[in-house]
Amino acid sequence: MTDHVTIVEVAPRDGLQAACGVVPTADKIALVRALAGAGLVEIEATSFVSPKAVPQLADAAEVLAAANAIPGIIPSVLVPNRKGVERALAAGARKLGLVMSATEGHNRANLNRSVEESFAELADIVAGLPAEGPALRWSFSCAFHCPFEGVVPRERVLALIERVVALRPGLTIGLADTTGNAAPSEVRALFGEAIARFGESARFAFHGHDTYNLGIANVTAAFEAGVRVIDAAAGGIGGCPFAPGASGNVATEDVVWLFRRLGVETGVVWPKLLEAADLAARLAGDGAASGHLRHVRAAREAA
Repeated sequence: MTDHVTIVEVAPRDGLQAACGVVPTADKIALVRALAGAGLVEIEATSFVSPKAVPQLADAAEVLAAANAIPGIIPSVLVPNRKGVERALAAGARKLGLVMSATEGHNRANLNRSVEESFAELADIVAGLPAEGPALRWSFSCAFHCPFEGVVPRERVLALIERVVALRPGLTIGLADTTGNAAPSEVRALFGEAIARFGESARFAFHGHDTYNLGIANVTAAFEAGVRVIDAAAGGIGGCPFAPGASGNVATEDVVWLFRRLGVETGVVWPKLLEAADLAARLAGDGAASGHLRHVRAAREAA
C-alpha cells in the first residue's frame, strides 16, 4: 500500500435518517458495533437534531452512549445549531460535526434559517469551545449543486471556507455533493483550489452521493485532488430528506474496493465490512441501498 485514507462511516446517521419507519435503537447500536468490528474507526453515530423534525434520530443520546462504550473508535455526531451542541455535549459527545449549507435555498429548507444566520451561530459555537476538545468538523451541504439553485459557484464555497479557516485553523472542513449531481471535474477543481489556498490551515473531507452513478468517480477525483478523508455509508444507504431527488450515499464497500485496487490503505476488514453493509441495507430497506460490491460474487470470494 502506498497511501492512506480515512473513511468516515455515516450509515448510522446519514444512512438511516431517511429510512422508512423508525429503526429500533438496538438495531442502530448493532450496526455501529458491526461497522467498528469491520475496522472503521471514525463513525458518525447519530445526530442531535429536533426529534419532531427527524423522529428517526430521537434516540441520539442512547446510540451515542453505546458508541462511546466501543473501544478504539471515534464516534461523531452531527449538530446544526447551539441547542444540538448543548444536547450532544450533555450526552458525552467527543466529536461534533457542525453543518450548514452553502446555499440559501437548501439552508432554509434544511435548517429554517439563512446562510448568514447559520454561519454566525456556528462561528459563535466554535469560539466558545476549548481548543482541547471536543474535536470539530465543519461541513457544507450543497457545496457543488443545490436542488433549489442549481450549480453552486466555486468562489462562493471558497469564500465560506476562508471564513471558517479564519475562525480556527486546523479544522476539518467537509464539502458535500448532497444531490450527487457534481461532475468529477467540478469535484477535482473545487478541492484542488481549496487545498492550494487553505491546505496549510485546514484538512478537507468529501461527502458524496451516488444519485447519478457518479459517486465513485467523484471520490476518485477528490482523492486525486489531495483529499484524504472520505465519507461513505455501508450499503450505499441514505439521502437528504430536505434535498428533493437525492438518493443514497456512496457505498463504503465500493469506496474500500476502489482504494484496494489503487493500493491505498483504509484499515477496513473486507469480509466484516460486507456483513455490516448487508445489515445496513436490511435496516434501511434493501430498496434504499445503492452499493454494488455487495452483489458481486467475485468480491465476496476475494474476502
